[in-house]
Amino acid sequence: MSGQPAVALNSGLRKKGLLFRIWESRYIYLFLLPGVAFFVIFKYIPIYGVQLAFKKYEVQSGITGSPWIGLYNFEFLFIDVDFITAVRNTLIIAFMQIAFFYPFPIILAMLLNEIRMMKYKRVVQTIYTLPHFLSWVIVGGMILNLFGSGGAITNLLRVITGGEVTFLTNKSVFRQLLVGTLLWKEAGWSCILYLASITAIDPTLYEAATIDGANRWHKMRYVTWPGISMIVIVTFILRVGSMMNAGFEQIINIYNPTVYSVADIIDTYVYRITFQRPANFGVSTAVGLFKGLTNCILLVTTNAICVRISGEGIV
Repeated sequence: MSGQPAVALNSGLRKKGLLFRIWESRYIYLFLLPGVAFFVIFKYIPIYGVQLAFKKYEVQSGITGSPWIGLYNFEFLFIDVDFITAVRNTLIIAFMQIAFFYPFPIILAMLLNEIRMMKYKRVVQTIYTLPHFLSWVIVGGMILNLFGSGGAITNLLRVITGGEVTFLTNKSVFRQLLVGTLLWKEAGWSCILYLASITAIDPTLYEAATIDGANRWHKMRYVTWPGISMIVIVTFILRVGSMMNAGFEQIINIYNPTVYSVADIIDTYVYRITFQRPANFGVSTAVGLFKGLTNCILLVTTNAICVRISGEGIV
């Protein structure tokens, strides 16, 4: 019996200590509040609407009062040729982005790290980073002015080759154009994370490598790369886990009906069935749920594979 008051006293002290630490760090929690509020309002509360994927939405009845229809919305999707095409295009474009865009910022960061002239390095990094701050609306206008039917580059090639040259209506080159413009716009910004990781590597490792006779290539391979490999693995897992997001803002600003068969992705498909047809919120929600579950499966699977192979992962 004498032990019970002692346990209660210790529990009370722990609770009091926790409350005291929270109060002592109250300003830090205040800084966290906007971020927490953002996730609660825009990420967690909307989960309530997921039930629309299994309902026939009626405006007068609202979400709760709309009748349940089971998996009908999903059955509609998987017999819709446009949706199947959108899924295929999403996966192809995402694989192309991973194969060509994802490694580029890593290589760029390692090369920038080898520049010894700091002024030149800052200029180059600024040039590579600047396009990130342009919206895809502006970049889309630039692409139309350069690669459209009357664009500068199109007209120049037409004069040089003497034949008809098309980019934005050519199905065989449109996906490559997407990857190329993504490289130009985002590679410099993406490499900042890897540059920050490189600066965290202990300089004495480079000094030891120099003493051992290592050249720049050896340092990049045996010092720089192992120093950033964990960040590379984590970003790779996150990138694969978002494969179903293949770049809505980029594609919606430059594609056209001529290239729908190679460029229409899941997000643009949802946009068209929601705003260019009679709205069907149940189908749109079903698409979002399908995409979210697919991304979750890809994330968990990729993380498990990376942990098994390299011992590194998100968790």
